[in-house]
Amino acid sequence: MSKVRIAVFVSGGGTNLQALIDAQNSGIISSGEIVLVIADRSTAYALERAKKSGINTFYAERKEIGNSEFEKLAIKALDEAKAELIVLAGYLGILSEQFTKKYSNRIINIHPSLIPSFCGMGCYGIHVHEKALEYGVKVTGATVHYVNEIPDGGRIIMQKAVDIKDDDTPQSLQRRVMEEAEWVILPKATQKVCEEILKGDK
Repeated sequence: MSKVRIAVFVSGGGTNLQALIDAQNSGIISSGEIVLVIADRSTAYALERAKKSGINTFYAERKEIGNSEFEKLAIKALDEAKAELIVLAGYLGILSEQFTKKYSNRIINIHPSLIPSFCGMGCYGIHVHEKALEYGVKVTGATVHYVNEIPDGGRIIMQKAVDIKDDDTPQSLQRRVMEEAEWVILPKATQKVCEEILKGDK
């Protein structure tokens, strides 16, 4: 059976990457295969996770070489890997309009809130959970969406809600959103998009 070739973009620890690797190993992701992990910093622990699973890696220091040069190198790596789907799993860079157009409907991202709440420029990582608690919302969660030129502006693929507890801190909330939402819906959404790509290619 043919599988969609997946490249995963990362910036840090790679817990969402691990969720994807585990889902691939358990058969939740059966229509795709992770063939490449691309990091925008050499210190990203996600690279170690990829190596442990025998997945090819590529990294370049985006902050040193700039976004445009990083994207050029990433495109070369994607072409060489014959990647058909890009999954942003804790990638902190903002992709250019040229890049998102080149891979239109082939890039998906996980965001740690229920879009359209707490999203867009400046809303990433722990900041999202700080804002949710400051605002006093009672429910948050995670969203997987297609990536376009507007940060967090693409069509929603999947969402999962997480209740906020009275004693939550940004850190405890971040952890629960990861465990109860991100690690659940990112693999499922990846499988769903892979199935759609394979149907479209037939």
